[in-house]
Amino acid sequence: MILKGTKFQLKVWKYLKTIPKGQTRTYSEVAKAIKKPKAVRAVANAIGKNPYAPKIPCHRVIRSDGSLGGYSGRGGINTKKKLLKLESISI
Repeated sequence: MILKGTKFQLKVWKYLKTIPKGQTRTYSEVAKAIKKPKAVRAVANAIGKNPYAPKIPCHRVIRSDGSLGGYSGRGGINTKKKLLKLESISI
């Protein structure tokens, strides 16, 4: 798969592929992991533009308060809930 996006988006999406099935990360944790700890909002925007969902598992990223956040893949937030449930992640 050849990914197309900005350099920043590609960095975020590459990290998302490292999140193990059955685990989640927060937007803040993703920002820290890519060495951009103050770029939480930019990380959220990059995740929201992920055209490769669920192959690139953006559904595994949630808000720091434990709520789901958004999901730009087909089916929106309902699909995110289903995908997390399939991975035995309870939110």
